[in-house]
Amino acid sequence: MTAAITATKAFGATSTTDEVLEGVNLAGKRVLVTGVSAGLGVETARALAAHGAEVVGAARDLGKAKGATEKAFGKTNGLTLVELDLASFASVRAAADGLVADGRRFDLVICNAGVMATPSGKTADGFETQFGTNHLGHFTFVNRIASLMRPGARLVNLSSAGHQMSDVDLDDPNFERTPYDPWAAYGRSKTANILFAVEFDRRHRERGIRAAAVHPGGIQTELSHHLDDDARRRMTEVVEELARRPGARPFSYKSIPQGAATSVWAAVVGKADEVGGRYCEDCHVAETIDAEGFTFAGVRPYALDPEHAKALWAKSEAMVGERFP
Repeated sequence: MTAAITATKAFGATSTTDEVLEGVNLAGKRVLVTGVSAGLGVETARALAAHGAEVVGAARDLGKAKGATEKAFGKTNGLTLVELDLASFASVRAAADGLVADGRRFDLVICNAGVMATPSGKTADGFETQFGTNHLGHFTFVNRIASLMRPGARLVNLSSAGHQMSDVDLDDPNFERTPYDPWAAYGRSKTANILFAVEFDRRHRERGIRAAAVHPGGIQTELSHHLDDDARRRMTEVVEELARRPGARPFSYKSIPQGAATSVWAAVVGKADEVGGRYCEDCHVAETIDAEGFTFAGVRPYALDPEHAKALWAKSEAMVGERFP
């Protein structure tokens, strides 16, 4: 995706969406953002629309999305809402089919929606909630609308440093043989978000379409509303343990505009060959760190492994019952 950028600037952890997009003109660009009913999704849609893009926002609850987007940036000129429940393949396929029937093309797709550390549960189609919602829902939706992505388009998947908690388990994706752990499940789904970007990038880069995954940072949004007391305590313990490590940088929560900045940076500002097939954080491509335990910064090698990405793609096709070119 190309955009008019007035100057090359250095961005970092405290950069905001407006700072990243300063001087960028997105007039004539059409973008799709999932999860526009709160938090990062609303801010991402607002920032892109403010710079001239036509935005299609997808959300499970259209009433909530309409209220949130109107509150964030007034009249929703340049924004169209579509219903999308990622935990239901019927909803995913209906939303994708509607966009394909409409026929208008996209320059950018940002898969922002997701859930975190939910209690044990299943999607409407019987898959573990987090893997089914965060990965399989987006996997099916994006592949069904891939034909609408113009040459030069980009896909951005919101992942998380939470991917460091666990690799995907292709032998037991639904925790049928292992005890369910909400953070392990979250980690699996966030690793899947990265691996999906890696393989999508490989499959589509000859068409000029690139894909990246991003970590927005620690942000206090509605994503954490599923957390029970034990899950919140575990999260606090991890953060405190990291802060005690020698040389650790102080942890601080980002604002929502700071959290959404890496999404728009990877989507619009970062060079295609630099971000394609990579994992980004704090408005730059992250360092690959082969370490044990949770380090917050960096990306684990297993999340970028191309053969691992191909295996996840094949497993995902089998799980959703569709093959994608």
